[in-house]
Amino acid sequence: MPDPVPLALTLGDPAGIGPELALAAWLQRDRHSLQPFFVCGGRRVLEEAAAHCGLKLAIAAIDDPSATDAQFDAALPVLEGKDGHYGPGSPSEAGATIARASLEQGTRLAQDGRAGAVITGPVSKAQLAATGFTFPGQTEFLADAAGRGPDDVAMMIAGPSLRTVPLTIHVALAEVPARLTTGLIVSRARIVAAALERDFGLTRPRLAIAGLNPHAGENGTFGDEEARIIAPAIAALEADGLSVTGPHPADALFAPRARTTYDAALCMYHDQALVPVKALDFDQGVNVTLGLPFIRTAPDHGTAFAIAGKGIADPGATIAALKMAGEMAARRG
Repeated sequence: MPDPVPLALTLGDPAGIGPELALAAWLQRDRHSLQPFFVCGGRRVLEEAAAHCGLKLAIAAIDDPSATDAQFDAALPVLEGKDGHYGPGSPSEAGATIARASLEQGTRLAQDGRAGAVITGPVSKAQLAATGFTFPGQTEFLADAAGRGPDDVAMMIAGPSLRTVPLTIHVALAEVPARLTTGLIVSRARIVAAALERDFGLTRPRLAIAGLNPHAGENGTFGDEEARIIAPAIAALEADGLSVTGPHPADALFAPRARTTYDAALCMYHDQALVPVKALDFDQGVNVTLGLPFIRTAPDHGTAFAIAGKGIADPGATIAALKMAGEMAARRG
């Protein structure tokens, strides 16, 4: 069998915890049996971060992803790219420019097949916007780069205890009911089911669909979206032969016993999906973009500017994102 294609890890905002998490992940590579990976740009940022955090490791500059394997055992490979200085806790437009360049570089390499996957470090959406970045987040950027529309991809948050998919993401809560449609639910559920089968090795994955309102509407007492929008979507998915249940009251859907009955829960809005995963698996939660022609994962947390450079950031989610990306790449062959 040929060696797997190395994974591309983007730097994230150099003022956040991304650089130190990249360093910590490499230092724990053997413990977690991580597939070889390289960082996209920011060699000086990483060198300064290592010195600041007291981390002892070698950093090797590479000019092509194919050089990763030869360096990985002895040093963290860093692909030449945009660089700057490490400034923990001091976000700036210059730092966001580095983060954006790293994201764009990693995405291109994953699209070209020169990276087995792209694992994106945490960025500041506000700082990115100052560079002219017009997307609400990295997920939307990746979808656009792949030529996908916003309804052609799905964001799944996956941890050891739970997988959830928000059907609406970066929108105000007041806008959610108007954004929900039967077609949206059907489209996203199909994407999720196909990805769970292809990338996670699940045969006929089981999907649970949450209600929007308290008690899933209580037969129309607290809203009619369940009967008017969600139930018809479930009927259409069942007609497709998918294993789907719901609409379920969200307050009971994430209880331990309930979690054994499905492989992923489709939720109506951002916090309905992310709160339970972060409560259960905060340090191991992975953000996976489903429906792309290439693999993208990310640690499910932000830049954490307040603790950057203090040596207390947990690398668990970054390690989990690298490990999951490698496992997905292996299944795709």
